[in-house]
Amino acid sequence: MEDTGFWDDQTQAQNVIAEVNDLRSWTTPYKEIKESFENVSSLLPEACEMGDDLLLEELAQELHKIETALSQLEVRRMLSGEMDNKNCFLSINAGAGGTEACDWALMLYRMYSRWAERRRWRVEVLDQVDGDVAGIKSVTLKLSGPYAYGYAKAEKGVHRLVRISPFDSSNRRHTSFASVDIMPEITDDIAIDIKPGDLRVDTFRSSGAGGQHVNVTDSAVRITHLPTGIVVSCQNERSQIQNRETCMKMLRSKLYEKEVLAREESLKAIGGEKMEIAWGSQIRNYVFQPYTLVKDARTGWETGNVQAMMDGELLDEFIVAFLKEFGVK
Repeated sequence: MEDTGFWDDQTQAQNVIAEVNDLRSWTTPYKEIKESFENVSSLLPEACEMGDDLLLEELAQELHKIETALSQLEVRRMLSGEMDNKNCFLSINAGAGGTEACDWALMLYRMYSRWAERRRWRVEVLDQVDGDVAGIKSVTLKLSGPYAYGYAKAEKGVHRLVRISPFDSSNRRHTSFASVDIMPEITDDIAIDIKPGDLRVDTFRSSGAGGQHVNVTDSAVRITHLPTGIVVSCQNERSQIQNRETCMKMLRSKLYEKEVLAREESLKAIGGEKMEIAWGSQIRNYVFQPYTLVKDARTGWETGNVQAMMDGELLDEFIVAFLKEFGVK
């Protein structure tokens, strides 16, 4: 990197920097953990000999921090798949059930947004279709952050909600479904051949928030890949060109996933063990009434604190349980 000709090839330079940053993401926490453990080890005999309860308590807290850091590094070790270190697209689609299902999709949107923000990832809404009465019919987010796809892939599948419907005047219990799809963002270092003649590009007027500009120009873009029937759309950006570029990124991701799934009989190359996205094959159940419980159908991991779960606070526990059981060892 110190070579005078390092920046002559911008693409190669960026690749080298990315590789260096990836290595540092491993070596830096390792050095910090090692240093902390050595400090505790050197102070512990003295604290025990002196009977210094305050120091012993501080050392115990430091050991707990070391254990947490090691656990996080262990999870990182599981994220060694080809796409795990990529950003990702997260799509939520309401299932059958009208307003109730649309409201459930909106609740999941809120949960994932808060979870990503807790991780200090960037969250962008690329496309959103509102429900007729409340909630959303569908939404596509882009999550940008370290190992976004590696973590988020555990969420792919059908999510089932059981609760007393706020839209039912008789206060009856309803069951709602929403499907979550996760795709890695395919960068330029991965070749995906897309022929211009295989694309149908439609433009339309954006319906979401964004001020006057959104409502008076046909800036939103929908691209259909004719050979596969894959459809992607984006209305987040303020120009048609930007929306088209984002659509092409999503299309490349979908085509890459389709190619990998066709190549891998076990369906584990993308997102670990995958379940068919169809009603009745839910990966997780969220029960609000008559009791409170969120339980993962794949790992058995559960919690009774549904409020913290829906606030995105406990989602990592479910994801780590999935990675430990189905992730790369």
